[in-house]
Amino acid sequence: MSNNQSIISGMPGRYATALFDLAKDAKQMDKIGKELDAFGQMINENEELTRLVKSPVFTADQQSAAIGAIVKKVGLKGLTANFINLVAQNRRLFAIDAIIKAYRGLVSLEKGEVTAEVLSAAKLTKAQTDALKKALKDAVGKEVQLELSVDPAILGGLRVKVGSKLVDNSLRTKLNNLKLAMKEVG
Repeated sequence: MSNNQSIISGMPGRYATALFDLAKDAKQMDKIGKELDAFGQMINENEELTRLVKSPVFTADQQSAAIGAIVKKVGLKGLTANFINLVAQNRRLFAIDAIIKAYRGLVSLEKGEVTAEVLSAAKLTKAQTDALKKALKDAVGKEVQLELSVDPAILGGLRVKVGSKLVDNSLRTKLNNLKLAMKEVG
């Protein structure tokens, strides 16, 4: 399956493609991407909003009303606000993270960029993300967009995935490898 096919497959891909086409026509791809990222981050950082988005207990009207109020309060307007409200009305908010990821992928593809999924034990600083972007750009020869996530369970280091390539330089993996090596010796 081609990279483009994998981005647009499934329901999240269809929503992302529709938004991408509208954003491209309106010449607002980056603006909408930033607004979607901010909205997604807000949802993921607030337990109550996550519950509202993921729980089937809330009706479509309840979700739409709550999300509409949030969109208004945050100041989202135009295409992004209409899109988020449509997703809420269609009861697809549970897939908003996948929709945002697919949208980012389509924008990156359009710009000739690659997306790197980076997992770290702690939040990376601006200097660290800039250095990582530069190193990855040198390695792949294209502009790189980072999708950062944090998992303290990896203990330290990074796990970076670009396309189908994974570089696992986490402390947890190193310790597991050392543990396996010691079992073989003993």
